[in-house]
Amino acid sequence: MTGFYSKAEPDYDLTEQQQTPYVDAVEAHIARSPISLMVPGHGNDPKRGTTQIADLFGDKVAAFDLPQLLDGIDLGPNAPIVQAHELAAKAWGAYKTWFCTNGASQANKMAAIAIRGLGQNVLVQRSAHSSFTDGIIAAGLKPSFVLPNVDQRNGVSHGLTPEALEAAFAQATEKIDSVYVVSPSYFGATADVARLAEVAHKHGAALVVDCAWGAHFGFHEQLPESPARLGADLVISSTHKLAGSLTQSAMLHLCDTAYTEKLLPFVERSFMMTASTSMSAILQGSLDVARKTMATSRAQIGKSVALANELRERIRESEHFSLLCDTFGEYPDIVAIDPLRIAIDVSKLAKTGHWIQGKMKADDAIFFEMSTVTVIVAVIGAGSLPDLDRIMDALNSVVQKAGLRGENEELEKFPAFPSPGEMVLLPKDAYFGEIETVSAADAIGRVSVDSLAAYPPGIPNVVPGEVITEQLVEFLGAVAASPVGYVRGAKDPLVTQYRVLKK
Repeated sequence: MTGFYSKAEPDYDLTEQQQTPYVDAVEAHIARSPISLMVPGHGNDPKRGTTQIADLFGDKVAAFDLPQLLDGIDLGPNAPIVQAHELAAKAWGAYKTWFCTNGASQANKMAAIAIRGLGQNVLVQRSAHSSFTDGIIAAGLKPSFVLPNVDQRNGVSHGLTPEALEAAFAQATEKIDSVYVVSPSYFGATADVARLAEVAHKHGAALVVDCAWGAHFGFHEQLPESPARLGADLVISSTHKLAGSLTQSAMLHLCDTAYTEKLLPFVERSFMMTASTSMSAILQGSLDVARKTMATSRAQIGKSVALANELRERIRESEHFSLLCDTFGEYPDIVAIDPLRIAIDVSKLAKTGHWIQGKMKADDAIFFEMSTVTVIVAVIGAGSLPDLDRIMDALNSVVQKAGLRGENEELEKFPAFPSPGEMVLLPKDAYFGEIETVSAADAIGRVSVDSLAAYPPGIPNVVPGEVITEQLVEFLGAVAASPVGYVRGAKDPLVTQYRVLKK
């Protein structure tokens, strides 16, 4: 797998990456002790303005929360914010980068709107995030879907092989204009983006990679490579997840490919369509400084990787746990592993992963990122060094609380992931069609007007325009009734009702 990992030495200027032009410009503005007669209404100054923000977060946050359109910060063709974007593009290997303060969900919608400029038909990995489905609706795209490899035992979706993508092109009845894939998965499985890009480009389609969980990729030789350096055309990067910026901050990267010139004006306009006109200076500043940290702190990132590997070894030594990544060799789509994602198989215990995750939150104040029936997932940020002894003590303690599963005892199971129903209408047309609300039982066989996604992990199970199946109703009902699950987009919390297209 070594050929799929980052280079040992960066291909960008380390001295240049030490700069934080946007942060420096904001701090220079603050140093002038300005009197703000603008929004935000707290006045940026606890001595003269209102005090609630400074009381809650400190003076620096109150002062840093500036509005947009200030000379010397974000106005002009070479403004500090533009310089910050350029440094980010170089760091991740992109042609151009945009800072998103509405999260990777904004970047997904931007990508969907932008690729509509290439044509209406998009081939989508079925485990796409629901925000991309929202983008499909907004852009009026016509999706077809390709299923990823699935670990049926653990109910985990992985990725696509280039062969599966090639087969999907062969089965397509219309010209495919763009392709959307997810890499890495929620569980750290990374696909062969370079070959996926080759397949897409061979068929005249652009490749969008949802690399939300891999914003740290490309910054250490033990991390997978940034998709922007592997031939992708657009890359979604949820920088706050493991790359150290604040929650709700992300980036979208336009890469240097044959599609750059055509996509550029569409991405620029989709950014204006989806971005707030009051983008947070605090979030943008966190992106600027996170980029600097990722680009210049390989030694610290290496410490996080070493710590994550040590946690893996401790788990392997336990007779009660195992590691999901040790099964990744069974799946041909997986060519590299994110070492900072540790998916722990807890199926030997008498309780589910959901119960174990909840118990460790309640008893030990240890919060895992997500759970399935058989797995709990730990995330270690690039540069973070959590207390492994405390984590292992809590894991060992939860074994005693959960007990062990008997030899003949069946694992508690949700219904199987539902196969998608037939798409009989464009998502946009169904979404804006005439609506009626029916019971779950009466929804079977009807056309959904909603995108419904079970959380975790947020994968759309039905999209507007698709027929609701009995399997789907059973699955979403089970997720909604579980202690840690909910269904995004549902009419009610227990999914007893569905919004459908009126007959």
